[in-house]
Amino acid sequence: MNAPHFIDFLLMCISCAASVLAANSTVSATLPETNFTDFGATFTYREVEKDLPLSRRKRYISQNDMLAILDYHNKVRGKVFPPASNMEYMTWDETLAKTAEDWAHACQWEHGPRHLLRFLGQNLSVRTGRYRSILQLVKPWYDEVKDYVFPYPNDCNPRCPLKCHGPMCTHYTQMVWATTNKVGCAIHTCQNMNVWGNVWKRATYLVCNYSSKGNWIGEAPYRVGVPCSACPPSYGGSCSNNMCFPALNTNYLQWFK
Repeated sequence: MNAPHFIDFLLMCISCAASVLAANSTVSATLPETNFTDFGATFTYREVEKDLPLSRRKRYISQNDMLAILDYHNKVRGKVFPPASNMEYMTWDETLAKTAEDWAHACQWEHGPRHLLRFLGQNLSVRTGRYRSILQLVKPWYDEVKDYVFPYPNDCNPRCPLKCHGPMCTHYTQMVWATTNKVGCAIHTCQNMNVWGNVWKRATYLVCNYSSKGNWIGEAPYRVGVPCSACPPSYGGSCSNNMCFPALNTNYLQWFK
């Protein structure tokens, strides 16, 4: 069906990591699992306008939307339950934002590019109609927490001892993967976007890329324990809002210079 302009639709795609790919949406559409094992491919990041001062470089997302996405991720990460002992504070990464922009401009409702997914996690959302906040495209990823049972990263409310099929929760687990400490996102309006066989007009497409990637098969998203009690040594014991906190000289602050 073609989505009417006066009806808001929102779809989301799971974070890609390890070798599992799936998708879910608020209208209960799903994609089959797919293995990504293209180990022969290589990927080189394109230069991010190095010769321009930061104040003149192209932005792939507005400052307000960037801050909203980043702050929301850290709010979620600092309040996980059970509490995490090794949750790292997430910062913004310009290179990730650029790779997200490249994929958003492709207007393809699938994860990609495939060779990139060897190294990064990825969450996707697409929406038609008006919206008041970018978080309307991000919050459904977190809402999967209601279907998630710690520490299983690939099963949501499992009802059997082996692999079970049910609700998706891998958007959420990518958001709270403890060692995923960088994110970069881009937004693009696609005039015509094929979403599971249907053409959506003026679709708002959000791509978020994560590093290091999460959702590794057989691993929990974080360690349970006293907050910041198992931080990597590189943080020097610094803790903020239940997260291992980096030195202030990060690209999170450099982004505004």
